[in-house]
Amino acid sequence: MQLVANGPDIPEALLQAHEEGLVVFFCGAGISYPAGLPGFKGLVDAIYHLVGTMPNAIEEEAYKRKQFDATLDLLERRLPGQRLAVRKALAEALQPKLRRKGATDTHAALLQLARSRDGALRLVTTNFDRIFERVAKRNKQSINTYAAPMLPIPKNSRWNGLVYLHGLLPERSDASALNQLVLTSGDFGLAYLTDRWAARFISELFRNYVVCFVGYSINDPVLRYMMDALAADRRLGETTPQAYALGDCAPGQESGKIIEWEAKGVVPILYEVPAGTRDHSALHRTLKAWAETYRDGILGKERIVVDYAMAHPSASTRQDDFVGRMLWALSHESGLPAKRFADFDPVPPLDWLEPFSEKCYRHGDLARFGVPPHAEVDDKLCFSLVCRPAPHTRTPWMMLVSGGPMDSQWDDRMRHLARWLVQHLDNPDLILWLAQHGGLLHDQLVRLIEDKLDTFARLEREGNTDELARIRAQSLDAIPRPLLRPMWRLLLTNRVKSPWRGLDLYRWKDRLKRDGLTATLRFELRELLAPKVALEKPFCWREDDTETEAPERLKQLVDWELVLAADHVHSSLNDLADAECWRNALPALLEDFQQLLRDALDLLRELGEADDRGDRSYWDLPSISPHWQNRGFCDWVALIELVRDAWLAVRESDPARATQVAQTWFAAPYPTFKRLALFAARHDDCIAPAQWVDWLLADDAWWLWSFDTMRETLRLLVKQGLHLTPQARGQLETAILAGPPRAMYQDDIEPERWQNWVDRSVWLHLAKLKSSGGNLGLAATERLGALSAAHPEWRLANNECDEFSRWTSGTGDPDFEDNIEVDLAPRKRGELVHWLKKPPPSKHLFYEDTWRETCRARFFHCAYALCDLARERQWPSGRWREALQAWSEEERVLRSWRFIAPLVQTMPDEMLRDIAHSLTWWLKAVSKSLDRHEDIFLGLCRRILALPHQDGMDTDQSVTRAINHPVGHVTQALLNLWFKRKPNDNDKLPADLEPIFTQLCDIGVAQFRHGRVLLASRLIALFRVDRSWTEAHLLPLFDWTIDAAEARAAWKGFLWSPRLYRPLLIAFKTQFLDTVRHYSELGEHAQQFAAFLTYAALDPVDTYTAEEFQTALGALPQEGLHKAAQALVQALEGAGEQREDYWVNRIQPFWQAIWPKSRQLASKSIAGSLAQLSIAARGQFPAALAAVLDWVQPIEHPHFVVRLLHESGLPGRFPEDALCLLDAIIDNQPRAPRKLGQCLNAIAKAAPALEQNHRYQRLTEYSRRRGI
Repeated sequence: MQLVANGPDIPEALLQAHEEGLVVFFCGAGISYPAGLPGFKGLVDAIYHLVGTMPNAIEEEAYKRKQFDATLDLLERRLPGQRLAVRKALAEALQPKLRRKGATDTHAALLQLARSRDGALRLVTTNFDRIFERVAKRNKQSINTYAAPMLPIPKNSRWNGLVYLHGLLPERSDASALNQLVLTSGDFGLAYLTDRWAARFISELFRNYVVCFVGYSINDPVLRYMMDALAADRRLGETTPQAYALGDCAPGQESGKIIEWEAKGVVPILYEVPAGTRDHSALHRTLKAWAETYRDGILGKERIVVDYAMAHPSASTRQDDFVGRMLWALSHESGLPAKRFADFDPVPPLDWLEPFSEKCYRHGDLARFGVPPHAEVDDKLCFSLVCRPAPHTRTPWMMLVSGGPMDSQWDDRMRHLARWLVQHLDNPDLILWLAQHGGLLHDQLVRLIEDKLDTFARLEREGNTDELARIRAQSLDAIPRPLLRPMWRLLLTNRVKSPWRGLDLYRWKDRLKRDGLTATLRFELRELLAPKVALEKPFCWREDDTETEAPERLKQLVDWELVLAADHVHSSLNDLADAECWRNALPALLEDFQQLLRDALDLLRELGEADDRGDRSYWDLPSISPHWQNRGFCDWVALIELVRDAWLAVRESDPARATQVAQTWFAAPYPTFKRLALFAARHDDCIAPAQWVDWLLADDAWWLWSFDTMRETLRLLVKQGLHLTPQARGQLETAILAGPPRAMYQDDIEPERWQNWVDRSVWLHLAKLKSSGGNLGLAATERLGALSAAHPEWRLANNECDEFSRWTSGTGDPDFEDNIEVDLAPRKRGELVHWLKKPPPSKHLFYEDTWRETCRARFFHCAYALCDLARERQWPSGRWREALQAWSEEERVLRSWRFIAPLVQTMPDEMLRDIAHSLTWWLKAVSKSLDRHEDIFLGLCRRILALPHQDGMDTDQSVTRAINHPVGHVTQALLNLWFKRKPNDNDKLPADLEPIFTQLCDIGVAQFRHGRVLLASRLIALFRVDRSWTEAHLLPLFDWTIDAAEARAAWKGFLWSPRLYRPLLIAFKTQFLDTVRHYSELGEHAQQFAAFLTYAALDPVDTYTAEEFQTALGALPQEGLHKAAQALVQALEGAGEQREDYWVNRIQPFWQAIWPKSRQLASKSIAGSLAQLSIAARGQFPAALAAVLDWVQPIEHPHFVVRLLHESGLPGRFPEDALCLLDAIIDNQPRAPRKLGQCLNAIAKAAPALEQNHRYQRLTEYSRRRGI
């Protein structure tokens, strides 16, 4: 993090260690330069001058070698006064000039930085001067000091103070004290080699803390002794934390300095010192800025959450790992940063769930989560923030038996992250993530979700639209749409199948063979065959970036499939089919199977795929009776087959019961049971003809003509038509001649097509009835004859395919060419090539094939077939489109790229354009794990960018369009490739990517705007890596005076994931401040801009003035100013325990110098946020309230503010001010805040005299009238 312009970039690891209280600053002579004190060389010169002598030859030689300690050792031996004379001269030379401007700023900053959050001071210096003590005294700070050789043990429990490692100048001349100073080579030998008291301190210090050297040069003799001591320990096998050093560097010498420092085992943090000068101002300004931000809590974990909560997590440079910073902050044991994250308004995007789920923690991170690690390192251990080992106090006990499933207990971190998640219940990605990670929700998560759903249902019943609107304003994903609510019900009731926990019937089958059917086996079988739902991401078909309509079916949001709890059910049942124990058990299992089937159909109804008139059984099981069309692709239809087989077994032993069961089937809801009833009726002596005719003619003959029952109806006519009574036959023929009801079909069918369909349906039913062997009536005979004469091509199919509403066929199946509706992709390469050459019917209403599933299951099979076609210059675009979509899935993408990339490279441009959306989607997926063929990858990207694409450049949805457009896909793929190379700051863009990014920035190409939007969203990373390129090509896009449309799109891209970066703010200052005048053009990102502007104004930036920020804030509309007020609240709360300091040093100056001074901008919503701001100030509540009171007015819904006031405890601490706030925000609202009475009681208890105050009495009366 760069805290000042042109200053050193402080590593994130050091900032984090400092916030954890693990850093000790080790201070050298350089920190005292502003006070006029010399470095070691200057000190030697001063001593020679003060003792009135010149170096002799041997001393001069040591001096030239920069061995200043040896030089002084030689001088002490030579001088008449020897040791004491040199030390007196030393004391005289080290007289600081404290009146100089900034003389002690660095010392004050280091005292601030060295004090941990718990108040302990840990600071080490090798300087002899007393500037630290003078600064502490002036600032009324009490500090402990330790002077050599009386040093503390450098451990948290044993050390709280300032250590003078090499001694301290006495306040008055004292020969004994001067003699203790470690100055000469002899002194260093005693301290580090002979007596080793300094070496022991150094060793222990480096073992327990992260050391940061400040004020040392690379060749400092003092630094050499310390590093030698540390090196000795390391040679003995000691492991120590990383050490850092803030070091100077002349321009252009960075690489050499880095090598020199790293050779000493230290990570350098370099800052520039202009050649020929001693200008270390970059160091001193950085330390001062660091101390101020630390004092105000800006680098604290809660503030990190505030800074990055609204950013979309993405890759960046090594030095700008803001995702890592967020993970570090949220892992804090207190849970307060996680609470801040969950309570953030607006709710942070669900995109954060991906890094939270990434297994980035290792064995060394266990202690961070309260888990004591074993001494032996487990290199295989890895875990994530939301799936991690629990400490022993939160883990279930190991036991042989328990009362039920036991989950580990959540800590505060997990609880608050769960609170954040349940604010995204309308996001299908959350449902998919839960399913992919096991699908079995933790009990506490279940309660949180149910509480949310209960709240939403109550508010909807009450018609509380205001509260519902407030919830949606905080999170667009908060309230699940009706389409998604069934899916949440399935998750909450454990009806989603886990991809991790596979059950099978094999062990159950073995027990059945051993014990026969027992009650416990029946219970277990019901569990194994319980219907569940498997979830996956919906398949993407779109080939353009046009806006899609709102989803009308659940499968457009979450692709689901009805399955059974056990796997491989069909194969297991096939193995059981001939077992005698299974045949004997079937009659007893009929009711169980019926209930399981009813449960499955109820699940389909819940998901919108079944009702009393239709379900998907005819699609998944075309025939109730065994038939080769029953392919067994869907396990759930095994329940239908089990009901059928159990019924047949009952019919053999108890025909009367079988008849009764069949009769109940037709009365049950869902076509599946009616199909079973009609299947039963086809058996002799089961259902009377009059009854099954009544079934077919019920509901206006619906079941006679329904697609769902078509197979069973026609089979019934063939098998039992001969046995019809004359009356039943007459009724049936009359219904057939009337034809299917028009209401059963879509309204938009053309009349000619409709009539042809009616004629064909009537002919088929009459022909099937005649084929039973009976005679048709006169009217039916004439109609059949007329239709047959008019359509001589109509014949009854030999393979019964005309009885099926859905016919599946493939190569090798009987009558493959007769009637293809569901086309099976062949399993042999040659046959598949032939099959792919035939284009699928373009207007066939019921056509589908299994190409997509084949691409998933048999990659090489499909890839070779496409390759064979390509050799013949055949590129079936539809097939390629489906294949690339299937191969874009995570588990297939890398293998597909390795083998298919060279083939795709040879595609003609026309083909690339035709499948651009699917191809670029695949490239984007590939880019995340690309391990070969980079040249092909880049070549394809260039070719796609050169093609024309459909655009629709409406910038109201700039980001959404960019994300879904082929140019946006390519841009994101290139960014992924770049970040995969782990760029460093100032690396410059790679030679292979820079021309493409430059091309995308050409505003002359309209379709490239989609790419420019995504480049703008990565502006900070690009700026850090290649500032000159960014300033030349990307920053001009943000300039409203060049092209307003481009600026609008660029700002929307940046504000999609905004973060503060001081150098960038300086670089585009003009464009940034000018954007406030275009606030209304930013659309949904406008409020993001208002918050971003506020954060920038709170954190002083070079070149910006308070007047400029005031002008910008004053130009915001009322809505934007409300967002600015909310940002102030979030910033203050984000300061955590330092919020009082943050108010004094940040918010209060902002309020006085920047906040607009126009009363016309006041509103109730702003008043509510400012009331929260005063409460958030805690100990500064009176001052904060006094500052904002003129803006506070009665607010429409004061419940939340009053609750915050009560929970803060401020009414008891500042009763009069609390009363003033309550009086200001509460007028005569219809509903009194629930906590108002408790606030008034706390005020009265703290200040009884206020009970006589007119404001107190008004509020008391108001609360009584409202029943509080």
